[in-house]
Amino acid sequence: MSWLFVLLQQLKQFIVPLIALLVFGRGDRNELWSLLAVGVLVMLALWQYFTYRYGATGDSLVVRSGLLERSLRVIPFARIHNVALRQSALHRMFGVAEVRLESAGGHKPEAEMRVLKLSDALALEALVRRRGASEDAAGAVDEPAAAPLLTMSLGDVLRVGVVNNRGMFVVGAGIAAFMPYSRDLIPGGIMPSTTRHLILSLFGWTSEHHFGPLQYLLGALVLAGLFIGLVRVLSMLLALLQYYGFSLTEHGRRLTVERGLLARWRTSASRRRIQAWTLREGLMHRLLRRRSLEIETAVGDDQQQERALRELAPVATAAACESLIEHLLPKAGWASLDWRALPLASWWRLFLPGLPWLAAITGLLCLRFGAWGLLALLWLPWAALKARQRARRLGYALNTELIAVREGWWQRYWRFAEIDKLQALQLTRSPIDRRCGTATLWLDTAGAAALAPPLRIRFLPVADAEALYRGLSAALARRKLSW
Repeated sequence: MSWLFVLLQQLKQFIVPLIALLVFGRGDRNELWSLLAVGVLVMLALWQYFTYRYGATGDSLVVRSGLLERSLRVIPFARIHNVALRQSALHRMFGVAEVRLESAGGHKPEAEMRVLKLSDALALEALVRRRGASEDAAGAVDEPAAAPLLTMSLGDVLRVGVVNNRGMFVVGAGIAAFMPYSRDLIPGGIMPSTTRHLILSLFGWTSEHHFGPLQYLLGALVLAGLFIGLVRVLSMLLALLQYYGFSLTEHGRRLTVERGLLARWRTSASRRRIQAWTLREGLMHRLLRRRSLEIETAVGDDQQQERALRELAPVATAAACESLIEHLLPKAGWASLDWRALPLASWWRLFLPGLPWLAAITGLLCLRFGAWGLLALLWLPWAALKARQRARRLGYALNTELIAVREGWWQRYWRFAEIDKLQALQLTRSPIDRRCGTATLWLDTAGAAALAPPLRIRFLPVADAEALYRGLSAALARRKLSW
């Protein structure tokens, strides 16, 4: 049934044009073209099914595809960083899975098996784990899975939805996608006549009751609260679909995560492939007494999070996150790090970048509302307080195994990496740095997610920055890069 799943994947890319051709097209000719397009996609799916083969040699996976234009890929097991198994509801119905193999630096999978029997997919994952571990003496034996390092209850899954609020992104994306087609899909303009009538009736009802400014303000707050509540409920439903049954286990030196309600994901990565770590704590995290722990591996910069192992703990207690770090980095001494604060006088440099935006917004409001627009300047004391609090939390820590930085106030994070994983150092000084006698030290690893905060130490006194740069450079020159 591989060709069927390939066909469904192709139809996802062309479903919108095909529906538009059938719905908005006129005449039988458009229906004929739609049928021909579907026929072509069926032939392409069958062609891929008959020409795709894979096999294993002693130390590599070999993938062959194509007939007229042939492709042969040889992928050493030791270079496969991540293995991802995906099961949609249809996959689970047929007892099959989709397998993706990731290596460092790739913007797409090194190999992608659209459909394998679930037993074959798990066997391939075990083969990659066993052969890939052969480079390490400690990991040469395929050890059985131990007890899960972390599991998430239904309450924690719902907390993930409250924290990440991804329902807002879904609502925004839906509105943006709908707007270009709204005039064609809805007769009479962007808003249906029933909706327009309802809104006009609501305005007429409010004007008849002569509500004052306070009542209008309370009504707006109630509507905003209802909207926020509905978006949070949507976020929790999305989290339930994505994170239900979350389990983090350890197979020898390889970490594996399983999650998902309807579609199941199973992703794994070797512990030695982890390049950098991020511990997050936002406002909602603190209200719920939770944190999030993420990692980056040496895989291409791709925003499809399900393609790589990124979240070790989507939401967990602070003690659980600390325990995970201590278990996976036993020599790093995370709990005993000596944090060094950065100069508090740098708070104005965090406050300064927001002033041009505030000035522009205040100017626009003054043009529209006159002197009332100056009320926007009331934001200044809050912005100054926020900048000072952020400056108080700026800091970094360093020992023989680990380097870490911390930033943020409402949205806090700790970013750290093993010194053996550092690939490049950069010391930069902006014009303001030269005026203030400070510098920024940038630390680069092989893995860097676009949404992760940068690994850098800002506002360092230039003497401290140069001493730290020289010390790390000497340490990296003596050590072997741990890839």
